[in-house]
Amino acid sequence: MRVLVTAANGKLGAYVIRALARDHELVLFARHQPSAEFAGLPWIQGDITSLDDWRRALVGIDAVQHLAAQPWPTDHPQMREQAAAEGLPVDATFRANMLGVYNLMQTAVEAGVRTVVMAGSNCALGHGFRISATPFPHAFLPIDETHPTWPEDSYSFTKRAAEDLLASYTRAYGIRTYVTRIAGIFPAERRHQHASAVIRAPGWNSWLWGWVGSEDVAAAHRLIMEAAGNLPPHDVYFLNADDTLALEPTRELIEQFRPDLLPLVRDLEGHASLISCSKLKAATGWRHQTTWRDLR
Repeated sequence: MRVLVTAANGKLGAYVIRALARDHELVLFARHQPSAEFAGLPWIQGDITSLDDWRRALVGIDAVQHLAAQPWPTDHPQMREQAAAEGLPVDATFRANMLGVYNLMQTAVEAGVRTVVMAGSNCALGHGFRISATPFPHAFLPIDETHPTWPEDSYSFTKRAAEDLLASYTRAYGIRTYVTRIAGIFPAERRHQHASAVIRAPGWNSWLWGWVGSEDVAAAHRLIMEAAGNLPPHDVYFLNADDTLALEPTRELIEQFRPDLLPLVRDLEGHASLISCSKLKAATGWRHQTTWRDLR
């Protein structure tokens, strides 16, 4: 299969490229040149907000691994100074995560691409980057793909809306589309750093102590792409580790910091994640392999 990998010069991109390189013909797409490790692979320089760049990149492509995104809300009231310091316009998140995805899907249909696997975010729930004082309304724990979503910020909104945009192209044109709702991504060095610095939780973590190893994300993206013919034409999957980033057992965290959520709990034993990946496991056979606990 001839596969285009976007954000090929990013940290996650390297893991996805390695996971696919043995069995697939890869083309890399990024604004900047990928690392020397991938110098033997064709690279197309481009921007995901440009239709013309997508048209150049998608010639002869069977599937797309879309990893490129603006990873936080540049228009968030508490992040505008950071955006300005990095030279990012206020609309950078919306342009990359909405216009970029629209351009991908429009040109993918034109080019006859069969499958798109997109790196989304569990922020699509709306539990992080909250702007108002309204707490995220949990319906049940652990959360799964049937849980309602309540985004307030542009990053969470664009990640959630992009899921529906892909679904609309599946309905209209038959292109197979899949989105992974990824937790905080931890390559090996970040796992070691966390293991050496972790302490008991000082309070409730609005991100739900979620994490996932870079290698596990790459494995899931490969499995979804290769299994596409046996999956529903469009689907969304949570993608995170089976455990949390916390030292304490999960139920203990809830009892200590959010006892109001105890009536909502279903099957949270040990350090079980507050977000379930059962759907992904059942669909593809994926299993979480990495750990930080053994590094302490």
